[in-house]
Amino acid sequence: MSRNKRTQFQIARNWLLFWTLFIGIGAVAGASGMLLDPSGKAMGMDAMLPYFQVLPLADKLFQNYIFSGIALLIVNGLTNLTAAVLLLLRRKLGVILGGIFGVTLMLWICIQFVIFPMNFMSTSYFIFGLCQAIAGYAAWVLGKREAANMGGTDRA
Repeated sequence: MSRNKRTQFQIARNWLLFWTLFIGIGAVAGASGMLLDPSGKAMGMDAMLPYFQVLPLADKLFQNYIFSGIALLIVNGLTNLTAAVLLLLRRKLGVILGGIFGVTLMLWICIQFVIFPMNFMSTSYFIFGLCQAIAGYAAWVLGKREAANMGGTDRA
């Protein structure tokens, strides 16, 4: 096999890297917007705040977007960027975490499906999370297969 030929594992890993960066950078940007303007007016989200009132502790945590911004930053931003760094460093843990964080995004969006009316953005991000989870699973399976064929340790 030529050294320039990309393996299926490398292709899946690169897709996973794309999704972790896309979701991570987008989450950091969204969280920054929420924290810089907790009213949500600058991002056109002020009309959505009443929908949060169905959540537990809404009277304390969801009167503005500060808690939501911090949660978005931690749950979908920093986690995905950490997975991206691990993928760039070719660590096996990056593949595992990248896939897990795709599932995490889908769960996050399921909460949005419960509290918000159906909308294009939530549906799109659910699909993005699914793509990320699939890429993570594919990279994990293909890395194991490649390692078994080479007689070495798992690939990352």
